[in-house]
Amino acid sequence: MKSLAPPLQRIDRTHVLYQNRKLCYFGGCDYFCLSNHPAVVAALRAGLEEYGLSVAASRKTSGNHRLYETLEKRLADFFAVADAVLLSNGYATNFVVAQALAVKFSHVLIDERAHTSLADAAAFFDCPAIRFSHRDAEAVARLVRRIGPQSRPVLLSDGMFSHDGELAPIKAYLQALPRDAIILLDDAHGTGVLGNTGKGTVEQTGARSKRIIQTISLSKAFGVYGGAVLGSRSLCNRIRAGSRLFGGNTPPPLPLVNAALRAVEIVQSDPDLRRRLRENVHFVKTKLRRTGLSIADTPSPIISVTPARARDARRLSRQLLERRIFPGFIRYPGGAANGYFRFAISSEHSAEQLRGLVGVLGEFAAGNIAARRAPRSATGPASDDIPDRSGRIAPGKIPGSSE
Repeated sequence: MKSLAPPLQRIDRTHVLYQNRKLCYFGGCDYFCLSNHPAVVAALRAGLEEYGLSVAASRKTSGNHRLYETLEKRLADFFAVADAVLLSNGYATNFVVAQALAVKFSHVLIDERAHTSLADAAAFFDCPAIRFSHRDAEAVARLVRRIGPQSRPVLLSDGMFSHDGELAPIKAYLQALPRDAIILLDDAHGTGVLGNTGKGTVEQTGARSKRIIQTISLSKAFGVYGGAVLGSRSLCNRIRAGSRLFGGNTPPPLPLVNAALRAVEIVQSDPDLRRRLRENVHFVKTKLRRTGLSIADTPSPIISVTPARARDARRLSRQLLERRIFPGFIRYPGGAANGYFRFAISSEHSAEQLRGLVGVLGEFAAGNIAARRAPRSATGPASDDIPDRSGRIAPGKIPGSSE
């Protein structure tokens, strides 16, 4: 079983080269296509010319540079928090929070579909970890009652879940938790995208609170690389002083930091990005709901389609390729175990591209309805309806799958 997806080459902001074919691309998480934005690319090149590639040292030794502090200040300003700590990648952000706050909590409560970075970070809190049902605030309330009034839990959840675009019920969690509990919110996919000003899931849900620690990625809406923790000055100073990962880690390459500064400026100053994205998402989701597909009722740019059978997955893959759309069939933690199609709408997709995607998915949904109405075969299900024991769908390879 191959563990990597097939190689792709981005050739412009909305197309990839796949097996020598130019295909419209709805994959990944580049919601504003800033990774190919001329101003961001120019900032990267300018940073390389002026600063070189790397500081080649920890920020606690000789590797601190003014660009790092400049980006932290800009992020704190954008997200209206007291401080921010820059990390080399988004995965690391939850680790440094857990290392800094180790032994401060009695229990970790973690959504059963939380991102793997949260699941891995849970161990660093050095206390029992309990999973709760996905996005279930009542389950959280029951757990709080079970662990007792003297407990001090920390709750771990994604803000916007990357597999289907659902949002965490943050307000309900705050009500269910004790007053001295906190929420560690991995908002890698929500930041820049959600909320009137792009501050993420916290702004979108109106759940702003000092009890929330928000961690973000610079590789999604901002199109660059790196991650950051947003919070109070005391928390950020605690991370700088007490996180082994922060202290022993080489920070992001300076050209990427220079590019991130430009990307944050663009997202902060250009509300048309979010307007175009909202309009594109509304168009696609409104059309698709009329087809009978189950689509998350959120402003998220993520569309998830889970075929019931392997033959359905292959059929949809063929239909997408016929329309010159990359068939993004993936297996990823949190999503359907046997795989699903994930489509990310961007602010830069054209009306023609969006209509093409809606047309294919509408045809696929109509085909499923027709199949359900047809009489069942007396010979029983075909062999490719049944996943094999490894969790793969067999037989046959779905073009664009991770196998």
